[in-house]
Amino acid sequence: MASTLHSFASPADLAGSLAEKVADTLSAAISARGTASIAVSGGSTPKAFFQVLSTRDIAWDKVTITLVDERFVPADNARSNHMLVDANLLQNKAKSARFVPLYQPAASVEEAARLATEKSAEIGIPFDVVILGMGGDGHTASFFPGGSNLATALDASTPRGVITMEAEGAGEPRLTFTFSSLQDAALLVLHIEGEGKKDVLAKAEGSGDEADMPIRAILRRATSPVEIYWAP
Repeated sequence: MASTLHSFASPADLAGSLAEKVADTLSAAISARGTASIAVSGGSTPKAFFQVLSTRDIAWDKVTITLVDERFVPADNARSNHMLVDANLLQNKAKSARFVPLYQPAASVEEAARLATEKSAEIGIPFDVVILGMGGDGHTASFFPGGSNLATALDASTPRGVITMEAEGAGEPRLTFTFSSLQDAALLVLHIEGEGKKDVLAKAEGSGDEADMPIRAILRRATSPVEIYWAP
């Protein structure tokens, strides 16, 4: 599927433009069927975007927010993506949105993934908006090179839902939506910042195996066009 690169002079410019695009998409979904859904990435990159989006005039009480992936840690852990969303997105006008976490208190990460899949079924897939990030190794969501369930994660025939992922350098075990859950959002965005990430993107857009740079699966096989938002 084709991708479109949107370049901005600064992260602040990117955050404003992306927030406007996402707000329009969510509002259109609400107008069409009364509800809307968005799955967002973690890490430090989306903080400014989250903060701007939280101020937008959307019928937030009709919006469900979830994460594309999460560490197997409680919400009060500093490494939790849930904490990031709480502090930066579920604020201001967006306080009334519904949030569905991926982390579930469970004896194992596998059980947590099963519970998260049950919870996510209440949202409905495809999502209206999916915001992905990208690591310097070409991972996205928790699709890590060498990951324990990478082939399953990237297989478009894998049932929609949440699976587990463990990989060297990933830290805690991860919970991640499958490629099949993310690849057909009405608005599918790859949000990256920094010259280094642009170099990684250029490499990913070249030839090579998806297993080596899993972001290639999104760029090559997503059934929705990929909107790439980049700022230095």
